[in-house]
Amino acid sequence: MNHLDQRAREAFTTGMARRAFLGTTGVGVGAAALSLLERRVAAAAIDPAARAGRGGGVVHPALPGFPHHAPKAKRVIYLHMNGGPSQMDLWDYKPGLQNYFDKDIPPSVRGDQRLSTMTSGQKRFPVAPSKFRFEQKGDCGRWICTDLLPHTAGIVDDIALVKTVHTNAINHDPACTFVMTGSEIPGKASIGSWLAYGLGSESDDLPAFVVFTPQFPSTGNAQALFSRMWGSGFLPTRFSGVTLRGSGDPVLYLDNPAGISAADRRRMLDGLGRLNTLGFERFRDPEIQTRIAQYEMAFRMQSSVPELTDLADESAETLALYGDDVKKPGTFTHSALMARRLVERGVRVVQILHRGWDQHGNLPKAITNQCLDTDRATAALVTDLKQRGLLDDTLVVWGGEFGRTVYSQGTLSKTNYGRDHHPRNFCMWMAGAGVKPGISYGETDDFSYNVVENPVHVNDFNATILHLMGIDHERFTFKFQGLDQRLTGVEHQRVVGEILT
Repeated sequence: MNHLDQRAREAFTTGMARRAFLGTTGVGVGAAALSLLERRVAAAAIDPAARAGRGGGVVHPALPGFPHHAPKAKRVIYLHMNGGPSQMDLWDYKPGLQNYFDKDIPPSVRGDQRLSTMTSGQKRFPVAPSKFRFEQKGDCGRWICTDLLPHTAGIVDDIALVKTVHTNAINHDPACTFVMTGSEIPGKASIGSWLAYGLGSESDDLPAFVVFTPQFPSTGNAQALFSRMWGSGFLPTRFSGVTLRGSGDPVLYLDNPAGISAADRRRMLDGLGRLNTLGFERFRDPEIQTRIAQYEMAFRMQSSVPELTDLADESAETLALYGDDVKKPGTFTHSALMARRLVERGVRVVQILHRGWDQHGNLPKAITNQCLDTDRATAALVTDLKQRGLLDDTLVVWGGEFGRTVYSQGTLSKTNYGRDHHPRNFCMWMAGAGVKPGISYGETDDFSYNVVENPVHVNDFNATILHLMGIDHERFTFKFQGLDQRLTGVEHQRVVGEILT
């Protein structure tokens, strides 16, 4: 059965009332507002009761038989630091490196690792110890860079740090594609899309999977963000992440034009729905249901989006927790608060992608600005969720696509250095539902260059996220190009049970 055949059969056998595709998302074109719907009953276009949510069925239902087991987490907030945060400047404390300043990294440590073109031509590979201060914080005694992450230092007892994540890719685009889709090859489905496909969401008026791409400091090296990082790949298009804008209207063209009332819009959609339903009955093309669903979600979001973005109901204490930037749409801080508001409203997956972490030179200044932009809001998000009881069933994930080298790229001094890409080991963390709080897992060598204990592949990490959400990653498949595709690939991956409660 080819991909279209499978999607058509899915639409036909499970009934129109559960099959509507989310169109390819975008911002800046008129179709953007219409791409903000996932599973909406196709019959809603001709059934007023269903359209109003009165007995018309669940908008975002889970697949039959899902979840596979009792989930610890009901929702995910994924904070992706795009560009590769430097693990030895943030989390992986290596005080002994001070004795190696400006000495070449031993060949026995570097081994035969493939180098990027940025440093493969260097004649020397001088060690650059972190210039920043580390302290032990929390009851767990976690070593953390308090110069850069003073606020995150206050939540170390809530997080499980994995120090030994590793990946296959050495350049940004394939590495980002890998960590988000389980493969370096474009065209696969993102983790958010997999979760939306399998589990749906509890929100009838918002998408199941929402994405923010906030602003970042001007000192950051802006790697491109490709929509494949939140795209549905071979999955039905309605499971793509929906990008909410950080400036101007969150969704373009969502408001009715002047002179068009809500009743006018409703009559128009009813007429279009009847026409599109006739088309579906004739051709059985699931994309026709997508069109019906897009219009219906856009109609409902005319009221749900303004309510979502209105912070009038937030207390002064909550706003103060996040800081002044929380009132500035487009900032990481504002996106973090929006993430909490979205999961409160039943959205399954929220992803925030913060750029600028690619620091080949002038790292101390650039990483300082990146952390100033994200540290407080990250800690505030976890604290806010915890205070509201939401952390009990919400999973928060933080990490990049790879780490950085211990040796310096370019000019090296005690106060200034750069670092190249490093796929062999980097740090990611989880907090919340089902995660052992205050632990560290895995260990690296004295140079934060090789894993020496408990390696965790990026697909092991993804398998663990799925497990927490109640999904067996080996049983979660989608037939495409003759293979039972999985987020975690065809090779064996494992759930990192050591970090779970």
